[in-house]
Amino acid sequence: MLELTTGRRRWLLFVNLVAISLVVATMSALYTSLADISVHTGATQAQLTWIVDSYTLVLAALVLTAGALGDRFGRRATLIVGLALFTASSALPLWLDSPTWIIVLRGVAGVGAAFVMPSTLSLLTASFPADRRGTAVGLWAGFAGVGGIIGLVGSGLLLEVWTWKSIFVVYSVVGAVTLVAALTIGESVASRRGRPDVLGSVTSALAVGGTVFGLIEGAYGGWGQPAVVIALAVAALGLAAFVVAELRADDPLLDVRYFRRRGFTTGALSVTLQFLTTFGFFLLIVQYLQMVKGYGAIGASMALAPMIVPVMVMSLLSPRFTPKLGLKVVTVAGLSALALGMIVLSGLDADSTYWDLLWPLLIASVGLGMSTAPATSAIVSDIPADEQGVAAAVNDAMREVGAAIGIAIAGSILAARYADGIAPVLPAVPEAGREAVEGSLAGAAEFAAVAGPAGQEILLQAEAAFTDGIGRAMLALGLVAVGAAVVLLFVAPGPGYRPYGDQVTRSGCE
Repeated sequence: MLELTTGRRRWLLFVNLVAISLVVATMSALYTSLADISVHTGATQAQLTWIVDSYTLVLAALVLTAGALGDRFGRRATLIVGLALFTASSALPLWLDSPTWIIVLRGVAGVGAAFVMPSTLSLLTASFPADRRGTAVGLWAGFAGVGGIIGLVGSGLLLEVWTWKSIFVVYSVVGAVTLVAALTIGESVASRRGRPDVLGSVTSALAVGGTVFGLIEGAYGGWGQPAVVIALAVAALGLAAFVVAELRADDPLLDVRYFRRRGFTTGALSVTLQFLTTFGFFLLIVQYLQMVKGYGAIGASMALAPMIVPVMVMSLLSPRFTPKLGLKVVTVAGLSALALGMIVLSGLDADSTYWDLLWPLLIASVGLGMSTAPATSAIVSDIPADEQGVAAAVNDAMREVGAAIGIAIAGSILAARYADGIAPVLPAVPEAGREAVEGSLAGAAEFAAVAGPAGQEILLQAEAAFTDGIGRAMLALGLVAVGAAVVLLFVAPGPGYRPYGDQVTRSGCE
């Protein structure tokens, strides 16, 4: 473990919290600016999708490899490399602003984020003593949990006064300042000096990357596309090859036997389901607020801002009561509260008030905050100190895969329900406007603006179909969370469970 003074540990904590907030916030920051980007760059709907998702895809595919490299060659070094890539790729869209260039640069930013995310967590677990590690991990998990909300709120505020490019200005400046700060913290290197597991890196990238690509593309373009079928097949083969390779490797990228440990498995499942529910929810609620309730970018962002307080408070408190109550009780209670919030929110309609949104939103936020820090702690506590970079990477990879699955579930159900609901009124729509009305609620609104009274009636039908789709998708997210809580009721360990990290002490942090 790194021996640091209290002041140096606090500085290390601050730098890493800023870094994790930065890379998580940028996942959602462009949600509110896509219309602006489309107008100024001419991006198609497919290009807008990949402007957002190229970042997530690359991050998810490379995070395990990046975590392992941090263990071997230095966690601060990988943090610095990641911040440098992230900062440069966030600045270049100010000049290289065609849709293709933005997609490419967002992918490069995802490479940087893949190096940053596991480094931040592994630096903390390697630097804080056992009696203070829970608070540090709780803070990290809290900031990672609210990062998406921070991105939405921050981008909404920026778009009120500047254009979409202001988002890239802010992230590149904050990235540069954080990069300079990272140069002042100490290095942490594990004792692992074995040959890098190249086969494990390649197969894990294929498994995770193929899954994320297939789910995202399938949600927006249809599940029967050849690219989607091929991607999911590659993911399945990659996963099988990864398991075989890791079982045979002398120094594996990730020892898959760790999934036999109840704490590790509970944490991985819990984190996946938390992000599945949360990012599926973000996809739905931003569209509901803007397209159904008529909120602007800043209004939609500020409507979600109250989530920050319960998530942060519970992320700090949960590490204190988890040892007494046990991981099972805290995890199941947290996921149950998250599920309850989603199920209640599924009843939102065009006439719902902000209060109808707020109180179940706060319940869901309490559940998210209650479960996020214990899940992260369970993962990193069940892996030896030498492999904390990999432990952090597993935590991060599960988050990204969960987010992709949540977006796929929510997007698919919303699209299907809208298509079913709008189909009966399409015969009444003139041929020139039929494709727009059939495609989206935004298209129906554009048609109604020029079609007179008849168009307004069609718009009402489109709003009803869209709202029904959001409700069905939100209900599905809630039921998935219910299922997760039931499964973990049997899988999660109770109060007497001793994590592997508490049983085995391995040196290696310098």
